[in-house]
Amino acid sequence: MNPEGIVPMTPEMLDRWKILPRLMMLTMTAVYIRCVEWALSLGPELTTQQAGLISVITGAMTGSFAIWMNAEKSNEKGMDK
Repeated sequence: MNPEGIVPMTPEMLDRWKILPRLMMLTMTAVYIRCVEWALSLGPELTTQQAGLISVITGAMTGSFAIWMNAEKSNEKGMDK
């Protein structure tokens, strides 16, 4: 802490707070929601190809979320050491 009472932001602190991975997951989730909104707005005109695209995006988001959650869990175990 410096004389002004401000804690300096260090790369290690940013790493510990995991800001970038959380921001990326937030962005991916927002884009995923927009894709689903787009598909739902098409209604009965949704083609098989468009439904397939949404299916692939959903699978990718599921995988990304699982990897992210596993990484969060393994990082918490590492911090206990």
